Amino acid sequence: MFFIFFFLLLVAGVSYVGWHIWHVLPWSKGLRWSIIAVLLLCFLSMFLNFGGLTDRMPLWLGSTIYDIGFSSIFVLLYLVITFLVLDLGRLVRLVPKEWLHDNAITSTALFVLIVGVFVYGNLHYRHKVRETVSLTTTKAITPKKIVMVSDLHLGYHNRRSELERWVDIINEEKADMVLVAGDIIDMSIRPLQEEHMAEVFHHLNAPVYACLGNHEYFSGSPAAQQFYEEAGIHLLRDTAVVVGDLCIVGRDDRTNPHRRSLAQIMSGVDKSRFTILLDHQPYHLEEAEEQGIDFQFSGHTHRGQVWPISWITDAVYECSFGPWQRGDTHYYISSGLGLWGGKYRIGTQSEYVVVTIGK
Repeated sequence: MFFIFFFLLLVAGVSYVGWHIWHVLPWSKGLRWSIIAVLLLCFLSMFLNFGGLTDRMPLWLGSTIYDIGFSSIFVLLYLVITFLVLDLGRLVRLVPKEWLHDNAITSTALFVLIVGVFVYGNLHYRHKVRETVSLTTTKAITPKKIVMVSDLHLGYHNRRSELERWVDIINEEKADMVLVAGDIIDMSIRPLQEEHMAEVFHHLNAPVYACLGNHEYFSGSPAAQQFYEEAGIHLLRDTAVVVGDLCIVGRDDRTNPHRRSLAQIMSGVDKSRFTILLDHQPYHLEEAEEQGIDFQFSGHTHRGQVWPISWITDAVYECSFGPWQRGDTHYYISSGLGLWGGKYRIGTQSEYVVVTIGK
């Protein structure tokens, strides 16, 4: 039902934007049809990313189709917003009718606006923000420095060269360990295999522990687990591991309806140790509090990636981004180091989190 509603929403958005573009462009019918056809093809190319169609293409072509198709969703969103604002302006007689009909100035302004917004969004995405969290505890522990990341979404758009840059950033921290809260893989395992990305993870100068995210299920869970093994990543699926004086708990993603409850996982855990929970999707934060977790790290939300979708994630989740606290349990919900779809951050940030734990 959700997908039918989403598809109908897309059709309505494409129709609304197409109608406005037809009227605002000052050119001949043939040229207007050509521009609308190109825009429609860009949008429809998004659907080639489903059903494994891009996996049958050369890697460069699959990457191009991915970038064009998913970028078109965000462009469509901002065109809908722009035309809605102009239509509301007309309604209250602040925008003259002629601005939206055969107008070269309006057409040029719209083009410059959209290109400017998305150039900014792409540059902002490439800038990785270093967030810090300082935790204190009365439990017996030697000071620790941990780099935590989520939502790398490696695949057709975040390629090997991008991963290598991220590994260099993480290595500069000289951390005791690296924790990943799911979605290392985007939608297909093929680009990671073809570019031998598993070997890049071996360049990290600290052990890596991770849980699965929903996109590991999209890409195929068995293949994802095999990749984790080849990459030397310690995968935690509804299990806990003691690392020195820490206890790291990793939950399977809630995409798996048969995952164990947190209470079941914690039944055999020594709670006298400082306990960190990795759970990709930040639902039911009260469970970590009830089980005496010291710190939970999650991702998944991306905080919507672009405004105003961030308003939706803020409404859906108890905490969709940043630090949080319930009782004695601390949380950090990351907007992600990478992202899916078009490589744009507007009103949100791409980040990695450096956590220090001590007395």
